[in-house]
Amino acid sequence: MEMNYRAAENTGKTASALQQITPLILTYNEAPNIARTLESLRWAQRVVVLDSGSTDDTEGIARSFGSVDWHVRPFDSFKAQTEYGLANTGIETEYVLVLDADMYLSLTLVDEIQQRFFFFFFDGELFNFQYYISGQPLAGSLYPAQVRLFRRYAMKILQVGHGHKFQLTGSIYRFKTSLFHDDRKSFEHWLSTQLSYSAHEFKRMQSDEQPKWRDRLRQLGLMPLLIGPYAYLRAGGPFVGAAAARYAYERVIFECLLTHRNLTARLEKSNSTRGSSRVVS
Repeated sequence: MEMNYRAAENTGKTASALQQITPLILTYNEAPNIARTLESLRWAQRVVVLDSGSTDDTEGIARSFGSVDWHVRPFDSFKAQTEYGLANTGIETEYVLVLDADMYLSLTLVDEIQQRFFFFFFDGELFNFQYYISGQPLAGSLYPAQVRLFRRYAMKILQVGHGHKFQLTGSIYRFKTSLFHDDRKSFEHWLSTQLSYSAHEFKRMQSDEQPKWRDRLRQLGLMPLLIGPYAYLRAGGPFVGAAAARYAYERVIFECLLTHRNLTARLEKSNSTRGSSRVVS
């Protein structure tokens, strides 16, 4: 979904309330996505982009937007990267909007932030996501609602598996309008990130003393068999077509990678136990 954000600049809707927000975007090789995200933030006086060492044209595209303040820091974790962005890039506004480079706002959402969120003085908000595949909207997704806009001093960042989440103290507003998610990077790039994400998720599962039901299914090797049909139907199934099918296969691929790690660990543990028994006998 493409929108004319330049037109919105002159409508007078970018009132002083929005000037209390500094968007913070984490990037790494986001040339296919970053312009769309920054175009949706033209209402912001300053946008902090914290890059992890991109080798594509992410920097050139980002710097073509006059509001962008470009920073670079080697990536270690989403938690550490976000904390650095909040504390070391000169953000002084009361509120921060933290986005991935494949997330962007509609004009309706910008208006809701201004008219509802600030009117009732919330400490943070919870966004639902409208998920897109190559520009085509899905009917639904497995992507959970997330806190992305908050007072700087009312928030704690937690590292959860490969990602991070924001834990707020204070009142939370749940938006009626969704935040858009549309990642258009190459399949090769996507697959490399899934390999990394599955390694982090496997590590989290290994240290979790009370695994959730989903992790139990993963440990049993059942999740790839179950997630495909469920994700396909959530995305809209045959009514959405190829986009729903691709989304379902993406979820299956990730679960296959994670299941492979779990089953390999089980086999290695079993082999080690059998080897020890032979030595003792």
